[in-house]
Formats: sequence, C-alpha cells, structure tokens
Amino acid sequence: MASITVNFNTVEMMIFFWESVADRDKVSDKYLIELADHEDLKPIYDQEFTKDSFRKVLSAISNRELMNNPTKKESRFWNLNMWMLEDMDNMREMVQLVKTLNLDHLKDRLDRDIKVVFIPGTTEVYKIEGDKLIMNFFKISINPYGETRVTIDGKEFNEYIQEKVLEV
Repeated sequence: MASITVNFNTVEMMIFFWESVADRDKVSDKYLIELADHEDLKPIYDQEFTKDSFRKVLSAISNRELMNNPTKKESRFWNLNMWMLEDMDNMREMVQLVKTLNLDHLKDRLDRDIKVVFIPGTTEVYKIEGDKLIMNFFKISINPYGETRVTIDGKEFNEYIQEKVLEV
C-alpha cells in the first residue's frame, strides 16, 4: 500500500526565524545560510530567486532593512515574510493546519509513495517533482468570516491538497 507523508521542516525552521525577528532577536547569518541550503527549498530556486536571494531577503528582514533593487520574486518573498511577522496568530493557525493534515484516506487511490512538502515559496502555488507535491505555505489563506474558512488558490484547503496529491 502506498504512503503519503507530510513534510513541513522548512516551515518549522521559518517559525524560529519569524518568532526571533518578532521578539527583536538577531538571527545569525549561519542559520540563514543553513536554511537557504535546505534540500526542500531547491525547487523554488531559479534565475530570479536564488539561494542567495532567500538569504538576502531574510537577512534584510532580520536587520529591519528594505531590499535594494529586488527582483519581483525577492520582493514577493519579502512581503510574504513581513505578513507572517505582522500576523503571528494567523501564521500559527496556518502551521497548525499543516501539522494536522491527514491524507491517509487517499492511500488506496495511489500506486506509489507520495511526499507533500510545505515550503515558504515566492509566487507559485505548487510544483510537482517526481513523487513530491511541493506546496507554497504562503498560499494558505485563512478567512475567519468566510463560509470556506481555509483556502488555497480559491479552493477549500483539503480539497485542493487532495486534488494535487492525486495529480502526482
């Protein structure tokens, strides 16, 4: 029987970053480099947003600086991280949602093991690479007043994730 695992290691590493910055603590460059080098983040890197872009944006945020001549993706990544810092309760709710995501009911519909990886991305909603569904954590939208409370790209969260898992 196939298995589905949910991986949110980089999001957990980002929680440390967001909470440290919110508490006005300095985050070391060594930590930012280690985070940027994380295997799960490789799929988001391209010519416009590199490993150095990732580190540079987080360093600017940690130092409470604006970016100089950012690319579109660097600017988006800066804005998304600032959003996490401005609404820590929303961020924690998003994290809890990912931590409790259970896709076991889809196992019998799969012919191979699937890994769902949540990462802090830039502009893309998701990416499929081999047996991995890479989801942009920042694309989770929580509306405390809406009929559909949690969505991704306009669709109900669980429905969207299930649909993408079945595409892998």
